Amino acid sequence: MLNFESPLTKFYLILGCRNFFNPENDYMRNKAIIVIALIAVMDLLPLLIIAQFKSDSKTIDSGYAEVNGTKLYYEIAGAGETLVLIHGSFGDRRHWDFQFTELSKKYKVLRYDLRGFGRSALPNPDEVYRDSEDINALLNFLGIKKAHICGLSFGSFIVIDFALSYPGKCISLIPIGPRVAGDELAEYRTPNSDTLRATLSKVIDILKNKGSKEATDYLWTGNNCLSKTVQSSRTRESLLKMGYEYSWWRYLHVHKREYAFPLAIKKLSEIKIPALVVTAEYDLELCKEVAATIAKEIPGAKLISIKDAGHIMNMDKPEEFNKAISEFIDKIK
Repeated sequence: MLNFESPLTKFYLILGCRNFFNPENDYMRNKAIIVIALIAVMDLLPLLIIAQFKSDSKTIDSGYAEVNGTKLYYEIAGAGETLVLIHGSFGDRRHWDFQFTELSKKYKVLRYDLRGFGRSALPNPDEVYRDSEDINALLNFLGIKKAHICGLSFGSFIVIDFALSYPGKCISLIPIGPRVAGDELAEYRTPNSDTLRATLSKVIDILKNKGSKEATDYLWTGNNCLSKTVQSSRTRESLLKMGYEYSWWRYLHVHKREYAFPLAIKKLSEIKIPALVVTAEYDLELCKEVAATIAKEIPGAKLISIKDAGHIMNMDKPEEFNKAISEFIDKIK
């Protein structure tokens, strides 16, 4: 704000006023108008800058929802139709850092940490629970009746389970780098299933014998199928950070987590909502196969592949990914 106690400011203000009321000199009057206008602008400029900053800033509502016998941390921003983002394994809601703010310019975007991940509570090892039921409880808690449901990798198991359990709450379904419960049945299994299983088995062995940092390092920098899919140093750095902070609870404890539809792969044809199935040029080969199966079985589903991106394609190529998601959602009537 302008300091009106400043001698220099007082001088220009007095000079401006004196000349403004001088009826004999139009030139000096015009000059006075300019001086007074400049003083006013200098005084208001900080307020205008602050107001513009506030209008451009997105308000993020965050907190904990005590629902379904657990405590889930969530973040929500934006307005319009709701888009729910479900993260993958070995991470948390930050899998969506490149989507959350950007997509909240068009939609109400909800992301949260699954039970046992990020800031959410750890599961009770003696309690049977379903992530699909947690989503439903969280939506009820937030007063959200329907939403576009989007899940990455491990999250795609969950969103498909949710779509089968609560079809009336889904506007659309968006599985990314997808898997689906039942895809390891003998009739669907391929050599690529074995490759991923071997990688995860080695990661868990390192976790139990050396620790979470070593397991994370191998997962995202070692010679294995998952690490090879990462196409951006920025993506790799983010995955390593999340991995170092991950509890790894589900890999260190016996638990009673389950799906409502453990053979969901055989129920895909029952999904009657718009679906966008997303894979990538350098996605896991298994996920490319599963993506093709999902797109074939869900009536009217659309299959796309993000160029120059890997399994965590939304982080490798966020601009292309965000555009594809937006175009899909905007075409739904």
